[in-house]
Amino acid sequence: MRRPLCNSARMPRTCSFLSGAGALALAVLAPFSSAAAQDAAGFQAYLPTLGAQAAAAGVSRRTIEAVLPSLTYNPRVVELDRQQPESRPNAPIPAFAPYRARHVDADRITRGRAVYLRARGRLSAIEQQTGVPESIMVAIWGHETNYGRVMGGFDLPRALASLAYEGRRRTLFTDEFIATLKMIDRGVPREKLVGSWAGAFGGPQFLPSVYLRLARDGDGDGTADIWNSDADTLASIGAYFVDAGWRPGVPWGFAVSVPATLDRRLIANRTTSPRCPRVQGRQSQWKTMAEWRALGVVPQARAWPGDDVLATLLEPDGQGAAAYLLTGNYRVILDYNCSNFYALSVGLLADAVER
Repeated sequence: MRRPLCNSARMPRTCSFLSGAGALALAVLAPFSSAAAQDAAGFQAYLPTLGAQAAAAGVSRRTIEAVLPSLTYNPRVVELDRQQPESRPNAPIPAFAPYRARHVDADRITRGRAVYLRARGRLSAIEQQTGVPESIMVAIWGHETNYGRVMGGFDLPRALASLAYEGRRRTLFTDEFIATLKMIDRGVPREKLVGSWAGAFGGPQFLPSVYLRLARDGDGDGTADIWNSDADTLASIGAYFVDAGWRPGVPWGFAVSVPATLDRRLIANRTTSPRCPRVQGRQSQWKTMAEWRALGVVPQARAWPGDDVLATLLEPDGQGAAAYLLTGNYRVILDYNCSNFYALSVGLLADAVER
């Protein structure tokens, strides 16, 4: 039994079972506990607003009444959202080489080749329908969930409602929360709605609104089961790329050698993209393949595409390191995840899987 560290008879109001350090810890934690309680209470007060917005968007009363009372505030997803790069626009950009080593590694290539060979029948049919290369679909799957091995463990309605309440990207997360409820209305079981902290789920890591628009039944069983069906996962990825503007027959890009005499000032990008400006601002001006060839740029491991194909130059680790010419299809990969490191690694993994 613990004994008081002071005389409770003499100091009834201040006597404590805690040491001085423990008391100090409580004093420090008190504001945080208070803030947590305020967030929890504020979240509960906010839920009727979400419910009203969902009803106005056509979600059934049955689904709203089944889901909203079960929700509690999740501070962890808010913490993770605030750590995202877009919250730190001036943070230095790290080197690409270590990222590539982690994401285009021997295990991911080996597993990707196994998936590629196992699913060739279905993949070939999807490529014929969509024009999206089989290897690109496999590489996206490999990057997003390591071919279905890691798909997240956050309850989606709870995570999305918490992020909507927090407010930094309220419109986005409110829309995705409502789309999640619409999935339930369409018959998706509540227990399947588990994924990443930001609301992505299944093999392709689709957001709920993307699932509603683009998820596909690839195995012909009548459902778009991107949780358990490899065929549905790959067909859905193909559908996403078609929707984003993939051009059949054009490579995503390729590694090149750049002459030491190339004056980067003459090819510097002078425009600002409205989407992901920091990502696309690292790329050069767009030039035709014929123009790049005239500047002395040479492909390292493939033939040139057609002379009129447009491309931009990216040197992710600066002059003298790896360099790539990137086509419009690279921008389609960026539409999936607007990160040069991600898009480059998807393309490089696709090439490795296909060899």
